[in-house]
Amino acid sequence: MKKLLLVRHAKAVHDDSYKDFERPLKHSGMRDTTIMAERIESAGAVPQILITSPSLRTLATANILSEHLSLHKPSEDSRIYDASQQSLLYVISEFSDNHNFIGLVGHNPGIAQLVHYFTGEIREVSPGAAVLIRFEFDSWKELTYDSGKLEWFSSPKEDH
Repeated sequence: MKKLLLVRHAKAVHDDSYKDFERPLKHSGMRDTTIMAERIESAGAVPQILITSPSLRTLATANILSEHLSLHKPSEDSRIYDASQQSLLYVISEFSDNHNFIGLVGHNPGIAQLVHYFTGEIREVSPGAAVLIRFEFDSWKELTYDSGKLEWFSSPKEDH
């Protein structure tokens, strides 16, 4: 069995003085990520490792999560930045089968598209939201359309 925790980066600064790749998290985004880490831990949804886009906002989100969840430093994969659903599927298919539970920190629309692709469910994946999907497969290469079950969803937009 494989489990995938999909996390959209938290709220970031929208300011023309930053290139998109270099946009930092807002203070509210940092706070929301800490809250989400607590929710992830409470839900028993802590992955073995985190893999993240290297953009500043996703890397900051992943670093806050890894610190609060006592995980190793997140691995960066440049293919996750601004990735389409198809690109993300390719990245996931290359995950090591040595890990049964992996967290991927990325961007929309790709994260929301993956949720729909794997589960058939349409969810608003707002900044900072996390989605846990379970698959009855032994290899990441086997994950296909509508092959997952949405086990848990939480968003900072919910009442704290």
